[in-house]
This record gives sequence, C-alpha cells and structure tokens, in this order.
Amino acid sequence: MPKFFTVDEADGLLEQIRPLMGELLERRDRAVTLSRQMEGFWEPPHSDRGSLSASRLAQEFKRIETLIKQIEVFGCVIKDLNGGLLDFLAEMNGREVYLCWRYNEDKIAFYHDLHTGFAGRKPVP
Repeated sequence: MPKFFTVDEADGLLEQIRPLMGELLERRDRAVTLSRQMEGFWEPPHSDRGSLSASRLAQEFKRIETLIKQIEVFGCVIKDLNGGLLDFLAEMNGREVYLCWRYNEDKIAFYHDLHTGFAGRKPVP
C-alpha cells in the first residue's frame, strides 16, 4: 500500500533529502561531463576501454544509483534528475495528488494532480 504524506511530513523529510539530492545533481552533472569527454570511446578501433575516464564514469553511476535508492527509501518519487524534482503522494480534498518539491525550494509549496506533472503545479492551500 502506498504511503500518503501530509505537507508537514514531507517538509520534515526535506532536511534529510536536500543534501542527498544536492549530491545526486552534482554527480549527474559530472557524469554528463565525463560522458561528453568520452564521445566516440565505445566505437572501434578504440581499444583502451579500461581508461581512467571510464572508471570515473562507472564510479559516478554507481554513486548515483546509491543516492537514488537512499532518496526513494523516504517514500517519495524522483520525477526529474535534471531539475531535482520529487513528488510525495498525498490526499487533498478526497483526491490523490502529488506534493511537489524542486531542489532549492525551501519547503513543499506546490502540488499537482497525478497526471499533470510539474506543468500543472498549483500552490498548496
């Protein structure tokens, strides 16, 4: 059964989630930079597949995977790694909605219907 959050419950988790999301976004940026530096790396005749860049990229991906799992343990859903978007399932006026938080927002201030996503965000009443 899914966990439903109140605004206060979701807000209370942000102190723990915020640093994890910050690191996740930093590592995502590093992984993107490394992968761009390695453009063409996987195509023949490249033979040095054990390069330092490939090793660092693999380490970034491993840490990214760990951070995602650590964040999801709180019961929220990561919606967008580019923008650091998280949703917390909630009930509002008898309907299921997502409380929506974006990295660097101070608190949970928005929600949206399950099918509308970020574009449908409305202020929490």
